[in-house]
Amino acid sequence: MRFVIVTGMSGAGKSTALKMLEDAEYFCVDNLPIPLIEKFAQLSVDGAYSEIQKVAIGVDIRNRYSLGELQNVLTRMRASENDYEILFLDANDHTLIKRYKETRRSHPLAGNGRVEDGIREERKKLDFLRKQADYILDTSQLLTRELKKELDRIFVQNKGFKNLFVSILSFGFKYGIPSDSDLVFDVRFLPNPYYIDELRSKSGNDHEVYDYVMGFDAAQTFLDKLTDMIRFLIPNYIMEGKNQLVISIGCTGGKHRSVTLANALYEKLNSQEDTDYGLRIEHRDIEKDAVRKK
Repeated sequence: MRFVIVTGMSGAGKSTALKMLEDAEYFCVDNLPIPLIEKFAQLSVDGAYSEIQKVAIGVDIRNRYSLGELQNVLTRMRASENDYEILFLDANDHTLIKRYKETRRSHPLAGNGRVEDGIREERKKLDFLRKQADYILDTSQLLTRELKKELDRIFVQNKGFKNLFVSILSFGFKYGIPSDSDLVFDVRFLPNPYYIDELRSKSGNDHEVYDYVMGFDAAQTFLDKLTDMIRFLIPNYIMEGKNQLVISIGCTGGKHRSVTLANALYEKLNSQEDTDYGLRIEHRDIEKDAVRKK
């Protein structure tokens, strides 16, 4: 019997995660009253529902009036050998606020006040669950398919959990530095393919631009030094308990040099086997400098 408690911040993707687990043949119950969790777990273990071998229940701030009881429930479950795992879905405040504004929903703790205040209060109330979580997934940068891939890795394939997720992000300085960046690197010191007529309309995803940029010794040296530094930093971030690392690489428009170096760094980091981190790449501004034909 596998018993998973799905919890986390409102807007971080708990409902989506439960639907994905349901598709993976988990028996899912959302917002089960906290006093019933222990009883439900015991019935599952005792074989009252022998056909059910995988269970996932959603617990979140909607249970705020009885949330204080949850710690006692978890303690008793451990003592009675009703084992469980906690999956905590999180996202940074900026992302959560943006999601609430896009959906026009009100935060369950905000009332008639600001969403920011509700998020701050929710973090305090759920802090004890985050500290006990077996898995923390930061969905700030995750696409739906990437979240599904991570859940499949943990709860279907039973592979080792990679608590740190590294996002390599290319961008254009003219459009602003990504607000969720942890590390920012400027590659505007490299020759700009924009000034080569046959390369202007292409991007760093095209081999002609890639070969041009990486053909300079400075680009190769930068890539080698950057890769060494990132490989040094990652295990230290993991030891610190960090679960999301955003590495932003910028050039003027976010189309040529930054895309090339982001792709090159991704290839370097992705070439390692048995890594302790997940890896994704995104090109934020690659389409914004599209050349228009006159």
